Amino acid sequence: MKKLLFGLLISMGLASCRDINEPIDYTGRELKYTLHQSSEFDYTGILTIREYPNKEIELDIQLIWEGSRNASINFPAHLHFGSYDTPDAPIAVMLNPVNSMSLRSATRIEELSDGSRLDFESFQNFDGHVKVHLASEGPDYKVILVAGNVGSNFNSELGFDPSKIAICDKGY
Repeated sequence: MKKLLFGLLISMGLASCRDINEPIDYTGRELKYTLHQSSEFDYTGILTIREYPNKEIELDIQLIWEGSRNASINFPAHLHFGSYDTPDAPIAVMLNPVNSMSLRSATRIEELSDGSRLDFESFQNFDGHVKVHLASEGPDYKVILVAGNVGSNFNSELGFDPSKIAICDKGY
């Protein structure tokens, strides 16, 4: 019995171990960007950039919508190079899809499609935007639920014009 109890305690101790390189918290540094309604669907949102102690960043999308949520589907999300009105703006990184029930997505960014890396400081100078689509393919792919410029493109005083949104280049 003592051996069983000892074995159980050892197993629990090993199971609770974590990789010491794995961050357990954020540094407290964060940036917030508005994601604007971009179609007839009444969604808005906030993109929050958080820094990990190892200098990696996480992009957290929180959509805001007051309608009922009946089915759990995913809305594709992308970080793009250039402004939201740039035609065929290449995708910098595919973000984790936004769940329609929680209206949330969190993606830890490691490397962009061009091989570059983003940390907290470089994100502030990043020439980009975020889009969340209604679907990953077909005609609903062209429906952008929310969009917003980020990094060096962000300018709250310029306003947002959904009629200028360019459809994403799927050449990722």
